[in-house]
Amino acid sequence: MAFTIKFKDGKYVTGESPVSGRSAMAELGVPPDNGVVAWRVNNYIRPLEWVVEDDCAAEFITTRMNEGLQVYRRSLDFLFVIACGKALGRKATLRHSIGEGHYWEFENGDATQSDVYKLHATMSEMVRQDIPFIRKVLPIDKAKRVFEEQGEPEIAELFVRANLDPVEVYRCGAQYGYFCGTMAPSTGVLKVFDVVPFSHGMVLQTPTLSVPDSILPLRGDKALGNVFFDYAHWLKVLDLNYLSNLHRHVTNGKAQELVLISEAFHSQRLSRIAEEIAGGSEIKVVTIAGPSGSGKTTFSERLKIQLIVCGKNPVTLPMDNYYEERDKAPRDENGDYDYEVLEALDLELLRDNLTRILAGEEVVTPRYNFAKGRKEPGKAVHLGPEDILIMEGIHGLNERVLAMLPENNRFSIFVSPLTGICIDPHNRTSTSDNRLLRRIIRDYRTRGKSAETTLEMYPKVILGAIRYIFPFQSRANVMFNSSLPYELSVLKGYVEPILHTVREDSPVFGDALRLLNILKFVPSIQSEGIPNNSVIREFIGGSCLDV
Repeated sequence: MAFTIKFKDGKYVTGESPVSGRSAMAELGVPPDNGVVAWRVNNYIRPLEWVVEDDCAAEFITTRMNEGLQVYRRSLDFLFVIACGKALGRKATLRHSIGEGHYWEFENGDATQSDVYKLHATMSEMVRQDIPFIRKVLPIDKAKRVFEEQGEPEIAELFVRANLDPVEVYRCGAQYGYFCGTMAPSTGVLKVFDVVPFSHGMVLQTPTLSVPDSILPLRGDKALGNVFFDYAHWLKVLDLNYLSNLHRHVTNGKAQELVLISEAFHSQRLSRIAEEIAGGSEIKVVTIAGPSGSGKTTFSERLKIQLIVCGKNPVTLPMDNYYEERDKAPRDENGDYDYEVLEALDLELLRDNLTRILAGEEVVTPRYNFAKGRKEPGKAVHLGPEDILIMEGIHGLNERVLAMLPENNRFSIFVSPLTGICIDPHNRTSTSDNRLLRRIIRDYRTRGKSAETTLEMYPKVILGAIRYIFPFQSRANVMFNSSLPYELSVLKGYVEPILHTVREDSPVFGDALRLLNILKFVPSIQSEGIPNNSVIREFIGGSCLDV
């Protein structure tokens, strides 16, 4: 029986026998080198070899789309893993992200410049050979055996822990890979990449949405790298490198112990930062910045307590209270209010208030009424001799804000869930996804926003962070990693029901499905044992702090 595939741009393909994405491209005259890496069928992302035989809606996914870039990156990771074995006979482990790439380390020693040259040459040759990524659906027992025989027991164990049966994997040549999603059709499409040495390992660099056809210079901040390495060492000590290890902690009854150790780790780091600030006799202002969902508010409240312990009297000044009146707020290219840009703040009022506060005056600061979209009179602020002003907001490290403060009297902190437990040796948990899960829960709980609403606006939040927050993180005196090893296990119980409310015909259904697919690997931990001053309480509720 004849059927029709209707594409988003109004074109269509008709057929009486199954049609794959590749054959649809050929019939529509879509050139194979235009960046198409997958296609969307009835709002589900599918490999180009996927065939349809019924009426459906479809769209080609390119690397100029977020979903396409994810397909490209996971395919490139697979190519990198294979090349490590081919060129060097070594296994590499994905640790975290650095700049616009993934940081990898070898299991048996440091990477050299010679290693990097050989890897790049091998990957380039495999791209030239255009080797297909072949999708295979295996029963769980066979998938487990295949990955154990490849020397990847952590991946095999995770299949069992998640009860993933059957398992969708990909094969490239003789090697199998599992990368949590759809892959590109072949190595031939992965022409844009670079491999550069970094610290003990190397960074596999990938294109970006803003620059899809080339590689940006590596933004490898040394201080940020030290945070990653410190946290990775701590996870190794706790035997928490991968989610399979986290499963073992939970099944062995050590979940509460893990919660307490993780919170103690945060407290220790906070104490050290407070002592450093209190030890600087000239410091009068602490600025705290970080992307949305970082836990900046909880961090600033806990830092305030620690500074009191150190003999200081901290006063908080949330920068969100300095938003412009709604009718004066800047708008983006689509005409929507843009609250991510620095100009969304009333900078003149902020400068005036800071100048007067630091001069010793008592200043009535504003409190922004988000429901009404205007500023109202807030608390009075006056700094005494032992007082420290704590400013918290996404633009706390922006050079124009820092220029309002005397250089010798300020101390800056960047807060973000910078890294976490990897899913397995080849798949990481994204820090942007971590912040997104936090926001979905908080927006739903405190603002009545649906998961669909939060997912729709999140790309704008990410773009704002890339443009206006991350470029200034190197200005921080200290970086604080607000992630907790157990947090995905707690967030899971709150966010899964909310994500399931996203309709199948929603434009963000694919994003919701992707998050749900990641969460199925995560064991559940109940929230009852989480301290009421934890950063997680800012999102799930029950905090004793003013958040």
